[in-house]
Amino acid sequence: MTNEEKRIFSGIVFSPADPELKAIKLKAHNLDTQYNATFEDEYEKREQILAELIGELGEGSRIQGPIQFHYGVHTKIGKNFFANFNFTVQDDGEVIIGDDCNFGPNVTIVTPVHPMLPEERRALYAPDGSPAHLCWAKPVRIGSDCWLGANVVVCPGVTIGEGCVIGAGAVVTRDIPPHSFAAGNPCRVIREITDADSMAHKPEILAEFSVEKPE
Repeated sequence: MTNEEKRIFSGIVFSPADPELKAIKLKAHNLDTQYNATFEDEYEKREQILAELIGELGEGSRIQGPIQFHYGVHTKIGKNFFANFNFTVQDDGEVIIGDDCNFGPNVTIVTPVHPMLPEERRALYAPDGSPAHLCWAKPVRIGSDCWLGANVVVCPGVTIGEGCVIGAGAVVTRDIPPHSFAAGNPCRVIREITDADSMAHKPEILAEFSVEKPE
């Protein structure tokens, strides 16, 4: 771990222009480009690229592509994960995604934060008076068994509990408790997800299938 990464994970300002950080990002961006140049049925090649790009990726996971990971190595994804087209992860800070999650097209996860005042975005100052362009990052955590609809944006520092459904186009700016249906901009909890949401209550859609394995 580099010195600037230690600053990132401590939640204090860091320099995105640090040469060691830039090297990590360049490697990730080049691997993104390689992945996006593959054909969908080049399974082995895609697996090799993702293994080098992402910090952890569980068994049975699949990413449709195209993708854009900023660091890659700061992201940990569980098993049986699926992301549809245009999955973007700006993982300056840590991003953790649980098992059995499904993401629709154009899902974006963002961790970095910049100063609100324009003069502070241009420069903050070291004790010796030297100027520096700095930001900081807040981790994002998404629990297992979550479904994020198309065009969802997850903002820095957000935790989404397990079993949640996030409606299409939501901008998630605050934590979402487990087993919630949430939507909107800014995203808010609409209601709890319960057994009343079971497909068992939708026989006209379920057709010849069932929610339980036949004996």
